[in-house]
Amino acid sequence: MEKPKEVLPKPPGYNSKMEKPIQVLQKPPGYNSKMEKPIQVLQKPPGYNSKTEKPIQVLQKTPGYKDPTNNSRQNPKLPPRKPILPTSYQPRKKRAGCCRICCCLSCILLIVIILAVLVASGFFYVWTDPKLPVFHVLSFNFPTFKVTKQPDGAYLNAATVTRVEVKNPNTNIRIRYGESNVHITIGKTEDIDMGTAQLPGFTQGTKNTTSLKIETRVTNELIEGAGLKLMDQFRRKNLVVNVEVKTKFGISVGGLETEMTDVQVLCEGMTLKEIEDSQLPKCHVKALRWLNLA
Repeated sequence: MEKPKEVLPKPPGYNSKMEKPIQVLQKPPGYNSKMEKPIQVLQKPPGYNSKTEKPIQVLQKTPGYKDPTNNSRQNPKLPPRKPILPTSYQPRKKRAGCCRICCCLSCILLIVIILAVLVASGFFYVWTDPKLPVFHVLSFNFPTFKVTKQPDGAYLNAATVTRVEVKNPNTNIRIRYGESNVHITIGKTEDIDMGTAQLPGFTQGTKNTTSLKIETRVTNELIEGAGLKLMDQFRRKNLVVNVEVKTKFGISVGGLETEMTDVQVLCEGMTLKEIEDSQLPKCHVKALRWLNLA
């Protein structure tokens, strides 16, 4: 027996005139209800109980999860702008590569300059063929030689005249001499002072020979007990003479001139007989008081 349909009561203030009629959609022309497929309702399996069915668990999204289906792009955050500094405070760019190249080029240039100087020096040495000047004692005379005996000892009054020959053997080099100081002594062991003399400076040309005259004098020089011995050596011409010259010299090549260098010339151990017989020993040239050049 079919149950009667329940009619819901209308709410208070309901007005049927205000209610819009239900619109029924019209079927399109040519519609055939027989061709429409019925909706298939899935049958529930035997023993199905909706109460025992577990609810579907929805997984929670992890922090930072991005939905791949969401195509909306978020605007990326721009990095903070660097403050604009004055030119003097701005950091300089490193130029290590340029510095290395400059250092390498400087080293190469320095090596080339050193090699060029060495080659030029060798060429200059070969071309000029420098030689030291040669000194000889040509003559040594005593215009006055007198020994006087007194109660307190023996005294010497003497005058000397010495000629020293200076040769410049160079063909391309001129030699410049400064003021010279000449000191003369006699005796092998006593070294009795015979006075000093000053000579002015001069310039000696190439392949030139110059003779220097040196005059000294001593008066009342105390020689103690060597008076008789000196007189005997003077008569026999075995008296030893020593000549020491201290001067400065430099060289000139073309328009180039070197600085003056201190030089000491020693002509020692010569006897009067050797000088008269022209047995002229070669004098020794020393520079800087210790370097024996000749």
